[in-house]
Amino acid sequence: MRAGAYVLARVAVTVRAAARWLWWLGIVAAGAGVFVPSLLGRRIGVLAGAVLFILASVLAFAVHRKRYAKLADAATRAPKSVFLQDRRVTARTWARSRRWWLLAAFVVAIASSAAAPATLGLLLAGLGFGLWAKALWLGRVERSLDQLLWVRPGHDPAAYETTGPVAGDAGPGGSRRRAAAAAR
Repeated sequence: MRAGAYVLARVAVTVRAAARWLWWLGIVAAGAGVFVPSLLGRRIGVLAGAVLFILASVLAFAVHRKRYAKLADAATRAPKSVFLQDRRVTARTWARSRRWWLLAAFVVAIASSAAAPATLGLLLAGLGFGLWAKALWLGRVERSLDQLLWVRPGHDPAAYETTGPVAGDAGPGGSRRRAAAAAR
């Protein structure tokens, strides 16, 4: 690496990676939890889980939105010496650094089905859905700024850096860049 060079990861890709893992672990835990005999019964567990899904979705979407917007407004232009991390590498790094927390949340969600089936699984899925909505919102912010937001991975995200709208392999919002858009 050159002197003064460092790596940047997309903000929206990290949010989307968290959303994907929480969504799928929650859906699997909720699906498995429905078939476990429980104290409260399937109907109460699923209804409580649906309420928690909605609350968790709204909460995950709303938390830190003002901070994200403030950091986006104060973002500085990334120097040419930075290395832009690939979308897959960012998602894999996020998952590896949190694998034990994800495993623990999954096990607790399945184990809680003995009391109320699918409740904590739907809570996890709701968190994932809210984070996915936040990634879409970040995509709208990036489109309005006509810049992509980046952060140094492994550091406190106290400052964002920006690049042009075609840098990297992920489009606004952290989704996979379409082949037609990348060819332009």
